[in-house]
This record gives sequence, C-alpha cells and structure tokens, in this order.
Amino acid sequence: MGKPMITALPIIRALAILGVIMVHATSFSSIEMTDSPAFYGYTWFNIFFKYGTPTFILLSSLVLFYQYGGQSSLPASRLKRFYTNRLRYILLPYAICSFCYFFMVQITVNRDRPWDEAFRSFGREILTGSAYTHLYFVFISLQFYILFPLLLRLCRSPKIQPWMIPIGFILQWGFVIWNNIEWHIVEKGSIALSYMSVYAIGAFFGLRYHQIEPWLNSWSNKELYREYPIYRVWNFILWMSWLAAALLHVHLWYVTRSTGYAYPSLVYEALWNIHTVLSALVLMQIAYWIQRSSHEAIIHKLSRLGELSFGIYLLHPVWLALHRQIPWHNQNEWLYALYILVGYALALGLSWLLVSIAFRKISWSWIALGAPPRENKAEHNRPSMQKDKSVTLAP
Repeated sequence: MGKPMITALPIIRALAILGVIMVHATSFSSIEMTDSPAFYGYTWFNIFFKYGTPTFILLSSLVLFYQYGGQSSLPASRLKRFYTNRLRYILLPYAICSFCYFFMVQITVNRDRPWDEAFRSFGREILTGSAYTHLYFVFISLQFYILFPLLLRLCRSPKIQPWMIPIGFILQWGFVIWNNIEWHIVEKGSIALSYMSVYAIGAFFGLRYHQIEPWLNSWSNKELYREYPIYRVWNFILWMSWLAAALLHVHLWYVTRSTGYAYPSLVYEALWNIHTVLSALVLMQIAYWIQRSSHEAIIHKLSRLGELSFGIYLLHPVWLALHRQIPWHNQNEWLYALYILVGYALALGLSWLLVSIAFRKISWSWIALGAPPRENKAEHNRPSMQKDKSVTLAP
C-alpha cells in the first residue's frame, strides 16, 4: 500500500511555478531597461524569483525517496512501471515540446537557416535539453530518473544516509569547480550534477519526512513552538539567512548588469546555490502555513495550479514569445512595467486555462502535457498512474 499523499506539495509547486514564470517574464528587462531608474526593481524580480526550478528539483527527489525509500528493494515489476510512467509522462512530452519549440524558433527567429542544418542542430538540442530555454529542467529530471534506483540503494545505507546532504554539496561543487578549471562546459546547467545538493536535500527529506514534517509545519505555529522551542531558533536562522542570501544575490547581479563589472563566476554560483536552496525550504514552510491558515478557496486554487504546473511549465514560454512580438511599451517607463505585468498574466493565465481545458476535454492530452491531475485520472483510466503516485507529484 502506498504512503499517504503529502497534501502541501501541490501548494509548493504552485509557488514554484509562479517564480519560474516571473523569471522568464522579466528576462528581457535586463537587456532593454539598463538605463531605467526602475532597473533595480526589474533585476530584483528577475533574480529573487530564481528559486522555481531548484524547488521543482527538490520536490522531484523528495517525492521519489518518500514513495520508495521505505522498501527493502525495488521489485522488477515496480521498476518497470516506474520507467514506463517516466517514458510516457515525462520523456514523450519532452520530445514533443522540444520539436514544437524547435519548429517555432526555426520559422520565427532562424528563418534563413537551411532546414537540413536546422534538423542537425535539433538532434544536438534534444540530447542536451536546449531546444528552448526552459527544457533543460525536464532533461536533467530524466537524468535523475535514470540514476534513481542506484541512488536509492546507496541512500538506504545507514552509513551514507546521515551524510547525504554534505555528499550532495561535495559532488555538485566538485563538478562546478572542475568544470571551471578544466572542462568549461557551457551548458552545465543541463547536467544533473549541477543540482546534486538540491537532489540530496530532497532525498534526505523524503527518507525522513515524518521526522522533518513538524519543523516544516512550525512557521507561525504557536503550538509547535511551545512543544519544540528549538524550532523558533532554527526558523529565525533559516529566514534571516535566506533573506540575506537573496538580497545579496540580487545586488550582485544588479551591479554586474548596470556597470558591466564581473565578479568571479564561482561567486555567482555560490550565491545562486545558497539563495535557491534556502528559498526551497522557506517555500515549504510557507506552503504549510497557507494550508493551515488560509481560506479553503485559496488552498484549492493553489493546489490546482500546482497539479497543473508541469503542463504550465512546458507551455508558458509560447505566450511570452508571442507577447514580445508586439512591444507596445515604446520604452515608456510606466508602460514597460505594465507590459511586463501583462506578459506575466498572459503566460500564467492562458497556460493555466488551456492545460486545464485540455485535461478535461482531450483524453490524449497527457502526450504533450504529462500526467493528468488527480481528478482526471478516472477519465483517462490509467491504472499504472494509480499505483505509482510519484509521477503525479513531481515533474
């Protein structure tokens, strides 16, 4: 029998997708508005919200280790089902979306490129997760799924489990530093080793979830603070460290973008890592607080957004690309701010609407959008999804 669902996860995913879209909606402002008095604000929104993708990665790891970590072994039948579901609901949508974005770029941006050259380029792009800027996330998730049975076996070891998080940071930073010195891989963000610290935290939380959940649920929870006074200290350290790292990360990029001064690359890497890891933990606490304190309608909307977040993630750049074809702001300060806001609203709203309609009306929509949300499972009649809950909880 499967473990009970972690009900706060869809809310965390909703907060993460809101951050992802914000980063993408403000990405052009770092080029177009460097002379604007509001440039610090655009930089703030673009850098502060970079927590989205690392949070999704952490949740992917947490769900898998939570779901499978208590088993002494992974039977061949369940391993087969695990990979069948990933091929069906992750790899297939990734391949289809990669081709669609490749085609969109070819007919809009690279119109002069010969098609034979384009298809040769596409072969490399689909193998590196670079057919469009956001698809690297799906590509690194596929790498993690390939390694998961081995990682699960290793992390069950009583000798390794307490050291999983330090090992994750060591593996990630060993790769980052070696790449900086020797390899110089430009697209290292498409390699799962770049996120091993986040995967390790997710794995540790998944394996020890019932021990960690009270702390995650403790923010602004007076009852838990009375029962576990140390939580107040831990939360103060977490939130102050997160705020300091986030603001320093924003300021670093503001200086670079506004003056052209470049710090050593490892400084950017370190601040990004600290900022996004701490952000993921803060988001988890916020999600538990929302679940505990908010109106039922808000919880329902955020949960629904979280359940649809994979499809929204895949689709939202289309609306941003179309919106940017009509730069109606004319470099006016106030109009540009409105322009960014409208682009964000279109990317979120249209994606949410179309993904929701597709899952309700089109039985085969999972081919391009991934696994349908829970209430649509009966309509799609896919028993394998009922047995393997983790595919519905993590991109």
